[in-house]
Amino acid sequence: MEPLEKINKQTDEELVSNIVKNNDTLLFEVLYDRFAHLVYNKCYGFAKDEDEAKDLTQDVFLKLFVKLGSFKGKSKFSTWLYAFTYNHCVNYVTRNTAKKFEKQSVDYADIENISEEPSDESFNDMRIDKLKQALELVSPDEKMILLLKYQDNLSIKEIESVLDIGESAVKMRIKRAKDKLLTVYDNNLM
Repeated sequence: MEPLEKINKQTDEELVSNIVKNNDTLLFEVLYDRFAHLVYNKCYGFAKDEDEAKDLTQDVFLKLFVKLGSFKGKSKFSTWLYAFTYNHCVNYVTRNTAKKFEKQSVDYADIENISEEPSDESFNDMRIDKLKQALELVSPDEKMILLLKYQDNLSIKEIESVLDIGESAVKMRIKRAKDKLLTVYDNNLM
């Protein structure tokens, strides 16, 4: 078997282990090729500009090479990488546009006064274009947890693992983010 064939047959987790063990930049290129498009798409969702998304993608992979040793295999590598990417993008957005989000965000006190809990059905019935607009009006952390749950289809356990928080904290954050998104959607975009 050719060496490249052997490398390409490795699972993501085996590849990561070999990269960390040997500090191998050539193997890292293989990992980059596997995930660059997916990471770019996640970054583009936060950046809204192709050049900015490309820069964010490069930043993620530069940081990733340094931090790869912190991957402990508690979840699939792809799940860990999504969370890593989201965290980087959330930090970027928070750092660069915090004031924009503060002006547009709904106060949590408004949400606390809503007595009826929204069902997943009403959440799923939102129009896609309006949903995208509403996602831009919630905080980056809220956007991240909603995308992890509903776009990337991560389970509560997987989110718990990648964010390193407890199950009840994950459920509470998802509920609050959904509530806020629905409030923003209903009040600003109808």
